[in-house]
Amino acid sequence: MIIWLASYPKSGNTFVRSLLASYFFTKDGNFNFDSLRFIGQFPDFKFFEQANIELTHDKEIFKNYLKVQESINNKDKNNVRILKTHSTMHDVGGYKFTDLNNSLGAIYIVRDPRNVLRSYANHMQFSEEEASNALISYRSLVADQKGSKASSKTITLLGNWGSHYQTWKSFKKVNKYMLIKYEDLVQETEKNLIKILEFIHSVSRTKFDLDKTKLIKTIESTSFENLKKMEEKEGFDEGMEIAGKKVTFFKYGPKNDAYKNLASETLNKIEKNFEVEMKELGYL
Repeated sequence: MIIWLASYPKSGNTFVRSLLASYFFTKDGNFNFDSLRFIGQFPDFKFFEQANIELTHDKEIFKNYLKVQESINNKDKNNVRILKTHSTMHDVGGYKFTDLNNSLGAIYIVRDPRNVLRSYANHMQFSEEEASNALISYRSLVADQKGSKASSKTITLLGNWGSHYQTWKSFKKVNKYMLIKYEDLVQETEKNLIKILEFIHSVSRTKFDLDKTKLIKTIESTSFENLKKMEEKEGFDEGMEIAGKKVTFFKYGPKNDAYKNLASETLNKIEKNFEVEMKELGYL
């Protein structure tokens, strides 16, 4: 069954995914971009194809989320499937994103929204104003076109940063939720990665035997500096291409004060809109 790696975009999801791909899906913990294919992204057009679902209208995407997840779980009945998502847990048109029949649990990665904004602006090539408006809009979404047909498009509803964080806490009510702050993961990677591994084995009810040698190699090979060098040398398929120009994916990394370069009015807007969540998380 599925274990979710959930987050708002540019919150450290790819870092966590890289750590887990390196630990679980390489021989010695030496990370390579190809290992990321074992931790897919949802929704992805290929999952709808595999479930034989034709997407004739955008609404069909949301309507069939659970059906597609059932297909994924039926295909991997005896295996744990880790999937990355940026989707909110809000119902869309009465349709749920997921439920406990299809999910073992959720690891939610959160990052200071002021730093999210700066990274998101670079990722989408937005202005500060455009990025801040996206973070506070309940209608924010991203579309991914994988082919020439209209039916090859999938849509992810993000909602706004605060509601995104709040909706995923529904897993907390059934003790199938783990919160990871990106800042903590960067500061104490080994400690927090072990916690993530323990959580995965706990919700999947599998035995946990830590391979310390592989863990250390995993952490070394997925450092931000190494990922950045790998992108420069090999390219990274998940980076955006806007107006024919490839946008650097691994750009700002763990700089926790990067947001200080934002305009004061932008900072005030983010802090005002997300005061409750930011105080709860210790960002204010």
